[in-house]
Amino acid sequence: MPTVALLEDEEALREEIADFLSHCGYEVLQAGNLATFAPLAAAARVAVLDVMLPDGTGFDAVRLIRQHSQRTGIIMLTALGTLDDRLAGLGSGADHYLVKPFRLLELRAIIEALLRRVGREWVFDPRQGTLTSPAGHHAELSAAEATFMQLLSNSRGSPVSRRQIVEALRHDWASYDLRRLDTMVSRLRARWQQRTGFELPLKTLHREGYAFGEPIEAAGAG
Repeated sequence: MPTVALLEDEEALREEIADFLSHCGYEVLQAGNLATFAPLAAAARVAVLDVMLPDGTGFDAVRLIRQHSQRTGIIMLTALGTLDDRLAGLGSGADHYLVKPFRLLELRAIIEALLRRVGREWVFDPRQGTLTSPAGHHAELSAAEATFMQLLSNSRGSPVSRRQIVEALRHDWASYDLRRLDTMVSRLRARWQQRTGFELPLKTLHREGYAFGEPIEAAGAG
């Protein structure tokens, strides 16, 4: 289920948009001001942002999002429709600019188009300790699993040796029981499968270690 973060201070409009998107199959994270939105900035693959807010602007929200990822799709909502306003929105890092009032079907079409662009990579968020799939499936990681995923995201698809993993976990390679590592990986795979219904694209490479089989981005790395 893809996740959409919605920042809109007008409660009636926010609820209308959230209800519509929920019925379209999205998980919607709602906020009515910038302070409430800040913890959500890294969680969504697409963000829908009102420009005028009681404690800042949608442009401030864009900057928060871009601190975590350059790939998140961003749609700006505003009652201001001049060319200069549109250019300001796009120049801030947004992908689309919708002028109120707008059709909800148009919003959905834009979100779907953005998901086709941003949905190619998995996202590992080291700050939150989470892993998110291109389809929006989401799981929290233990500290050891987060260290493991950090190595995999840094390797860009290349194998990560068992020794690299063991030493990153701050264990002594000479005395470490590798069955502990295998158990951690097996549990991570099983938990992801149970939570999402899909297989984690984590490859075990004989005599080499592990590799992530699909593109993965560390949030904030861009």
